[in-house]
Amino acid sequence: IKTKEEEAARRRILHRPPWFRSGLVRSCSGLPPDRTAARIRNTFLNFFRDRGHLLVPSAPVRPRGDPSLLFVNAGMNQFKPILLGTVDPRSPMASYRRVANSQKCVRAGGKHNDLDDVGRDVYHHTFFEMMGSWSFGDYFKEEACQMAWSLLTEHYGLPVDRLYVSYFGGDAAFGLPPDDETRQIWLEIGVQANRILPFGLKENFWEMGDSGPCGPCTEIHYDHVGGRDGAALVNNDTPDLVEIWNLVFMQYNRELDGSLRPLPQCSVDTGMGLERLVRILQNKTSNYDTDLFTPLLDHIHQVSCVDIYGGRKGSSDQEKVDMAYRVVADHIRTLSVCIADGIHPGMSGAELVLRRILRRALRFCVEVLQAPQGILIDSYRLIHRTLNRMENKHGLFPASVAWSLHRDLGFPLDLVDLVLEERGVRVDREELDRLISENHKSQSGPQSQLSLDILSLSELQRLGVPHTNDSLKYQYSLDRDRYVFPACCAVILALYDGHSLRSEVSEGQRCAVILDRTCFYAEQGGQSHDQGYFTRNGSKDVVYPVDAVEQVGGYVVHHVTTSECLKTGDQVELHLDQVNRLSCMVKHTATHVLNFALRKVLGPSIQQRGSHVSAERLRFDFTTKVSLSVSQLQQVESCVMDVISANQRVYSEELPLLSAKTISGLRTVDEVYPDPVRVVSVGIPVSELLNDQTDKQTSYSMFSLCGISRIVAVTGRDATRARELGQAVAQDVDSLSARLAGSTPSSLVSAHCLAKEVGILSDAVDNTPIPQWQRRDLQNQLKVLQRTTNTTVRKLEVREAAVKAEALLQKHGKKDILVDSVDTDSLSVIMKTVNQLSTAAPNAVVMLLAHQVHSGKVLCACQVPKGSASSSLLASDWAVAVCQHLGGGAGGNAVVAQGTGSSDNIIEVLRWAEQFAVQKIQR
Repeated sequence: IKTKEEEAARRRILHRPPWFRSGLVRSCSGLPPDRTAARIRNTFLNFFRDRGHLLVPSAPVRPRGDPSLLFVNAGMNQFKPILLGTVDPRSPMASYRRVANSQKCVRAGGKHNDLDDVGRDVYHHTFFEMMGSWSFGDYFKEEACQMAWSLLTEHYGLPVDRLYVSYFGGDAAFGLPPDDETRQIWLEIGVQANRILPFGLKENFWEMGDSGPCGPCTEIHYDHVGGRDGAALVNNDTPDLVEIWNLVFMQYNRELDGSLRPLPQCSVDTGMGLERLVRILQNKTSNYDTDLFTPLLDHIHQVSCVDIYGGRKGSSDQEKVDMAYRVVADHIRTLSVCIADGIHPGMSGAELVLRRILRRALRFCVEVLQAPQGILIDSYRLIHRTLNRMENKHGLFPASVAWSLHRDLGFPLDLVDLVLEERGVRVDREELDRLISENHKSQSGPQSQLSLDILSLSELQRLGVPHTNDSLKYQYSLDRDRYVFPACCAVILALYDGHSLRSEVSEGQRCAVILDRTCFYAEQGGQSHDQGYFTRNGSKDVVYPVDAVEQVGGYVVHHVTTSECLKTGDQVELHLDQVNRLSCMVKHTATHVLNFALRKVLGPSIQQRGSHVSAERLRFDFTTKVSLSVSQLQQVESCVMDVISANQRVYSEELPLLSAKTISGLRTVDEVYPDPVRVVSVGIPVSELLNDQTDKQTSYSMFSLCGISRIVAVTGRDATRARELGQAVAQDVDSLSARLAGSTPSSLVSAHCLAKEVGILSDAVDNTPIPQWQRRDLQNQLKVLQRTTNTTVRKLEVREAAVKAEALLQKHGKKDILVDSVDTDSLSVIMKTVNQLSTAAPNAVVMLLAHQVHSGKVLCACQVPKGSASSSLLASDWAVAVCQHLGGGAGGNAVVAQGTGSSDNIIEVLRWAEQFAVQKIQR
């Protein structure tokens, strides 16, 4: 007869994978074939598939319809609608019962942020995979624990003497008993009692948020050392004994008042990090030594100028070389996954976090790994060059350089501080604040002082400085579906410091640079200027960022902050920000298409009255008598999409102004145009328009328009993102509508929750970038839902108030002074209860208080009959006195009043309130 422990050991030996037996066959990577990360992941998924679980794909790391998250940071994120009961009953997700997957997760920014820890140790990551299994109303604790233990010990072959289990030990303060059921399950599975450890709320009670599903969890921990009693090290932040699998049992719902109610349907949510498990199964001491990272580390070594990765950390890694390896390897994974899922480095939200991750990786590449020039931008080289030229190596770093790096190259100021801090240097903060303030003023104030005035223009003409040749800005070509922009080398003809022409401008100054030729597009015709920078011949590593570009009197003026001295006669190379230019080009063409679509839908009376194009969005102004309807907005958008889908060629040509005006149907709005003008046409060559050889509809216009009514639009990835967000929000609205239509809330708490959901969705619809027609449609739907939920709330409040009023009348009768407490967290319910009591006892003065036990807050409402013997007691005086006694405040009139305060002794407050009324009435 075998004991449970002996039988479990026998099963583990029989089911151990090949790598735990003798005669191992190794792959090219040096690992047994079944021990690679890919096979380990597949083993997990196949295990649960064989046990009836549906394998679902990982959700993108960009959350859909969840504004509370920057990134998907846990496996359960995509299943929140099921857990919250908001899932659309028509969606496939509504039928999920057993599910498993491996979810891509990013923890950088927001509540869960591991960014600053990455690289310092060998187990933190910004990107990781969370392998998980779920049960939605199917199995519960026993089967979840059995499957987890079977997979780990029988299929992965982990020795049981390395494993510990933690469970929820209860919390008397919250009235939560210990989860003895789970403890008993582990004992029956065969886990030794001294390896089953109780912990409190912080470690072993999982909650989704301040309210919502929650419950105890049990965790499986692995001891990397073994051969010891490691019980004291569990949940002790020890890297050698780590949690590998968390099993959450959602059996309660946290109410808005903090109380817990059992859920009608219990769920299981388990999660195990792939990186940690692979480290264990490949018998490594670091996640970075597994095959998830070693190929990346090998490639980083090939393109760097430092020794091979050695796995050192802390004081043994004095030069931070191995830390840099880990940072770059981790961040490359994060960047690759995020970009593949549609998140690109940008200026806000998740995009800004990704930009910071990119900059952090660049910093370690340049400073520590000594990556060759060409793999990265020159920001760090500029910092180092400035530091080397400083006379006082521990003085103040020039604010102008720091600000130029940030404003023109997007380099984060806090990263500048970090780089300088390691060298004992800091930025001149006072001067930096002045530059930031100056920049804000210049953006909202008048035109920059670097604009050439009439005197400087006259001086340029007197000196014979020729007008700038800017023809290169249009001399790009399309080669194999990619735009190619010409190189541009130029000579500095003039420098202007805002006051006068100069032959030389020193380092750190802002100046206007006039060249003999340029490929930069100046701000004109409703299109933003190009972005980019100069480099000077002989100093290719010194960058001169271009702040702005404008055209004045035939001269293209480049606003530049000098990183080093500039002189007239210097030869420079212009580096165009091609991504920015392409974004502007796309939106420029889209402006013409939008013009065409509006005229097609609304008729030829529509006239363009202005437009503006930038890399982020386009703005289009036009005349119309009334706002566009939802249907018209849909038609316009559909027409634009049809033109885009047709993929017609975009033609452009410079024409004499008189020739351009002969094009049939072109509306010029009586503006002053440059001569020649550039005409853009979609689908038809400009020459055919001139010869009037076609009657086909097309879109064309000239530059330089301005005007009245307005449409704002986005293109490309931003447009795709807007549609995705629109679909996600629309699904949430449909789901909420279906739930409201299916049943009426039976309790005031659930009705308030639904009303709150409507409010949250309304905010999301108002503030999320989605198609405008869809926004209006959803706003109309939500207004109806808001009226419905408000009506339901009012009815339930009246019903609850009637019950409470009846109970109080039975308790007190029709007393002249009725002061008591009620159990509610709604001031509206208190007020309605007071009103019903006053109706039933019209000569009584009534005050009710509601004590919120968890917060100590006290809600107060009172009513006094008008023109009675108690007229010496005003409701407003009574409420103000009581609430001030509670350290709060109140307001109202002679008849009704309400307020709030705080107290831990409601009995004393009730006595005080009643005594106040008695004294007033007796007077």
